[in-house]
Formats: sequence, C-alpha cells, structure tokens
Amino acid sequence: MADSLGRNQSSISREVFRNTGQRGDRNKQAENFVQDRHKNKHKDVKLTVEIKGIINGYIVKDWSPEQAAGRLKEDGIISLHHETIYPHILVDKKTGGELYKLLRHQNKTYRKRYASAHNRTGIPNRVDIDERPEVANNRERIGDWEADTIIGKNYQGAIVTLDERKSKLRLAFPLSGKKAQPVLDATVLMLDPIKNFVKTITFDNRKEFTLHEKIAEALGCDTYFAKPYSSWERGQNENANGLLRQYFPKAMELVDVTTKDVFKAIHKLNSRPKKCLGYKTPYEAFEELTGIDIKNLLGYALMT
Repeated sequence: MADSLGRNQSSISREVFRNTGQRGDRNKQAENFVQDRHKNKHKDVKLTVEIKGIINGYIVKDWSPEQAAGRLKEDGIISLHHETIYPHILVDKKTGGELYKLLRHQNKTYRKRYASAHNRTGIPNRVDIDERPEVANNRERIGDWEADTIIGKNYQGAIVTLDERKSKLRLAFPLSGKKAQPVLDATVLMLDPIKNFVKTITFDNRKEFTLHEKIAEALGCDTYFAKPYSSWERGQNENANGLLRQYFPKAMELVDVTTKDVFKAIHKLNSRPKKCLGYKTPYEAFEELTGIDIKNLLGYALMT
C-alpha cells in the first residue's frame, strides 16, 4: 500500500492507527474520526478592524505580541495566539507602518554579557545570597528586591535599578555617576515611601553598593550579594535591565538623562502585562498585594 501511494510505511501505519477504534478498523468509523478532527481543527482567528486597533494601541505602548494576546484574553475580548499578531505587524510594515520598530527584537543578534573583572571584591560585611531566606528565594511574599546599576557609554552617567521579586515592579533613578553615596541616596529615596514592603535587597557585586549597610539601616531591611560573575542569581533584575536598554541603549551616554526620561520609561515597563502575573501589570500586582497605588505615590503617572 505504501509503495502504491508513494508514502512512507510508517506514515501509513500512523494514519491507520489514528482512524482505528477499539473494535478494529471499520470504514465508517474511520470516516467519522476524520470528520471530527476537521470539525475541531483550530480555525484561524480573523482580526477585525476593532481588534487590530486595540492591538495597535498595545504595541504603541511597547507591549510584546505575547503580552497583547494575553491581555486580550484576560479582558475577555478575544482568545488568540500571539503568533497571529506578527503577520498583522508585517502587513503594517509593508504598507508603510512602523509598528515593527516598537518590537524589542528587530532581528538583532543577542550577545551574552559577561561580568567585568573589576569592582567585584572589597565590599565590607557582604552577606552571600546563600544566606537569603527561602521565603525570599521562592517569592512567597512582597518586599524582596534586586538591585543593580546600568552604566552609560564611556562610563558617562548611570541609572540605579530596583526590582521587586513577587510583583515584578521596577523602580529606577538616574545618577550623574556610579559612586556609592549617590547610589545610597537614590535607593533610599525610592524605597523609603514603601519601606514597610522592603524586607531584603540583593545587590550585584559592584563597588557602588559598598554602603549597603547604611541602606539596610535606613530602610530596616537585610542585604545580600549575588556571587561574583553570577548575574543569573538576580535574573529578574538582569532581564529588566535589558528591557530598560530599549530606551537607554548601551551606545548612549546617560549623564544628561533626566528623572522624567527615566520615569517615563519605567512607567511604560510597569504598565506592561506579564504572563507570570496572569497578564496583570506590575502596577496592578503591587497594588493588589499591598493596597498601594505606587504610580501615583511615587509620581510616575505625573511624569508621563
């Protein structure tokens, strides 16, 4: 049979098995199996003008197609696979649109970032991440943060970043440099209004965090450090830094970046729904867990 049909023998066997019931191969039963499969086969979702408009609005907010699809489903508008959105963006591009420019990856090759060999030692009284409590490791509560800095081109300017592990909330503040005292001041400035929800902070091994004990004293929290050359131990913070680079690329000096510039970018990131949050936004998740409308408390909404 396989030879006469020009098909592989294993393909024929699989097709016979798919259309065989518990009582053996019967023609009528096999035909019903085929019809049922075609009836239940996934049908392409047609994007209406209204749905396309909603999707466009999400993409303009710098949401990914996956985030857009997830939020459409969560809001009860339509259930579709995020891959359905890419052809729409491609058509938009071919007709002169620029939605594709808003996607995070625009055919750029990803290069693994390695830790630099300097500024990784000499932090007094550092406590290793291995000592961090399991409740923080497992994201069982609100209030466990990760911290880092992103540095501008030619070491011109910096931004200190903070990420809450459970709600995925991100905070950030621009600095003229990356010395320890400005980092301390910015960290306390951002977290003091919500210090009741600051239990731990896990830092990268950089000299700008040498004043971690003063940060801990000001906020009443415990501090820990990831192991040298182990940025994945602060995976959430590292990933969020990559997202922030969408607005402040590595080729950009950060010395002239303003608080408003940073707040606008952070407001966009915190307004994106996340799959791990059931397509809630970090703003929504943080408010649900704490009762605090953080965007208004810290003024992010007013800076956009």
